[in-house]
Amino acid sequence: MTRRRDIERHRRSLDEIHDIMNAMKNLSFMETRKISGFLDVQHSVVKHIETVAADFLSFYPDTLAETTGTAVDDVFEVYLLIGTERGFCGDFNHVLLRHFEAMPITHDMDKLRLICIGHKLETLLQNEKRAITFIDGASVAEEVGNVLNQIVKQLDYIQEHSGSLNLYVLYHDDEHQLINQQLLPPFQNLHKQVLERGHQSQEPHAPELNLEPREFLLDLSYHYLFVILYEILYTSLMAESQQRVMHLDGAVQHMDEQSEELHRQSNILRQEEIIEEIEVILLSAVSLDEQLFQA
Repeated sequence: MTRRRDIERHRRSLDEIHDIMNAMKNLSFMETRKISGFLDVQHSVVKHIETVAADFLSFYPDTLAETTGTAVDDVFEVYLLIGTERGFCGDFNHVLLRHFEAMPITHDMDKLRLICIGHKLETLLQNEKRAITFIDGASVAEEVGNVLNQIVKQLDYIQEHSGSLNLYVLYHDDEHQLINQQLLPPFQNLHKQVLERGHQSQEPHAPELNLEPREFLLDLSYHYLFVILYEILYTSLMAESQQRVMHLDGAVQHMDEQSEELHRQSNILRQEEIIEEIEVILLSAVSLDEQLFQA
C-alpha cells in the first residue's frame, strides 16, 4: 500500500510539471507566430534598403571607401554574440559559444571586444578574460527594441573611446543554422557585387540626391544598422522559441511516458493488493467454516 501511494504521489507531481511545461510550450509556440509577423515586415524593409544601397553604389562606388577609410591598426573588432535570456532551449547557447571559439580570429586581443546578449549565455562566460560586455536579452518580441537600444549605446561608447570599429554578429537563424555576418563597415557584399558586375545598375540614371553622396551613405548606413539589427534579433528570438517548443515537446512526451509507466505500476500493485485482500477473505471464510463445523 505504501509503495503504491508513493507511486501515485510521484505520478501526480509529474502531471503537475507536465501541465506547466505544456503551458510553456504553448506560449513559446504563440511567440513564434507573433515574431513571424514582425519578421515579414523587417525582411521587406531590409530588402528595400539593400536595393537602394546597391543602386547608389552602382553610381557612386568609391563613396563606401571614403566613409570607411580608416587605417587597419586603428580599427577595433567587435563581435556581437546573440544568446538567450531564458532556458529550456537545449544547447542553443553552448553551440553558439563553441562555434565562436572555433572561429579563426587573428585580431589583436587589445582591439577585440565582445558584446554578449542573454543571461544564459552570460553564465557560460563568467571566467572570460577578454574585454566583454553583457546585455540582457529579450524574452518576448516586445523587448527586442530595448535590447537594440542597449547594443547601439554600447557600440557608440566603443566608437567614442576607441575610434572606428568592424562589427560582426553571430546568431542562430530560423533554419537552426549559425550565421556569422559582418555589419560594419556596411554593404560589403553589395559593394563586392557591384564591382563584379562592372557598376551596372538596373536604373539608367543616377539617383537624385538632396545630400552629398558621402552624407547620404552615412545616413543610409545608420538606418540600415538599426533595421538589420532588428531583423537579426527577431530571427534569433524566433530560433530560440522554435527550439524551446521542440525541447519542451520532447520533455512533455517523456513525462507522458513516465506517467503511463507509473500508472501501469500502480495498477499492478493495486491488483496485488486486491488479490491479497481476497486471500485474506478466503482464509477468514475457511477459518469460520472450520469453527462452525467444530461447533
